[in-house]
Order: sequence, then C-alpha cells, then structure tokens
Amino acid sequence: MAHSTPFVRGTRKVDAVRRIAVLVALFGLCSASFAQQPPQSKPTAGPSEIKVGGAVKTPYTVTLEDLKMMPRKKLQVENPHSQKTEVYDGVPLAALLQKAGVPQGEQIRGAVMATYVLVDAADDYRVVFSLAQLDEGFMDSEVLLADTMDGAPLGAGLGPLRLIAPHDKRPARWVNMVRSITVGRVQ
Repeated sequence: MAHSTPFVRGTRKVDAVRRIAVLVALFGLCSASFAQQPPQSKPTAGPSEIKVGGAVKTPYTVTLEDLKMMPRKKLQVENPHSQKTEVYDGVPLAALLQKAGVPQGEQIRGAVMATYVLVDAADDYRVVFSLAQLDEGFMDSEVLLADTMDGAPLGAGLGPLRLIAPHDKRPARWVNMVRSITVGRVQ
C-alpha cells in the first residue's frame, strides 16, 4: 500500500501536465486560426427595408418608399450626444405596430401587458420597449422610425432608418441602422 501512494500522486502530476500541454496546444491552434481570419468590419448602413414580425397578426416588410406613404410625424429633439437640436421626420413606431395587428389602446391589458418590442440594428445593437411604452393611451413616448434628419436622408452610420426615443433621459434606445422590429411576449 505504501508504494501505491507515490505512484498515484505521480500519475496525477503526469495527468495534470498532459492536460496543461493539451490546453496550450489547443490555445495555440485557436490563436493561429483567429489570426488567419480577416477582421470583421462594422456595417456603415442598415438595410433599405425592415421586417416587422414576431407575435403579430400580420408580419410584413416595410421599405423606405412604404414609409413615405404612411402617416408621418416631425420631431424636433435635442441630441444628447452632439448637444445639437435636430429635426427628424418619420413614422411613429406605434403606427408600424398597428399595421402589423399588434394590440393597441384598451386592448393592452392583462397578459398583453407582458408584450415587448425588440428593435435590432445592422451592427447587432438591440433595444427593448414594453408595448405599453409605445402606446399613446399609456404615455406620450413619441418613439419614431426616422428616415430623414434636418430635411436630408440619414447618412452612413445612422441610416437609412434610425429609431429616435426623444423622451428617454439617456439616448441608449436611439438605434442607428434599424434592421428589424420583433414583437414578443414574456410567458
């Protein structure tokens, strides 16, 4: 029995050294693999159409041309990043949700109160609103899917579609290069 203890301890040390060697080799292979791949560039513009879907009655795709035909709104806002006053023109997010058949007004009660809206950008940035936050029956949020700023189309890095949440104290839910709008419900 006395001889087995040093042998077991020695085996454990050998096993540990082997495991470390394998990990070092794998790390080296992974590092070499990543080094060979070109760096991913961030998108400078979002798509010219966006999908509205998820837990909606009528999923659809809206183009820039479609937005020009919908009821529009202008908002003059103070951009917290640039400290400049900007005028955005676009379609209220609530109008896009209404077109998709999402509950509105008095329909927002009970289980529907657990409905959320996820806005996704081309650079993978994502934000969430509760459905009630976007409904005029609950609050004056004025969240806008804008396609112009100061009378001109949105430039690279911002557009072609930008979500503006002017009443948030921080602009963290202003989304550049909007790609999709998805409605979901917490179960």
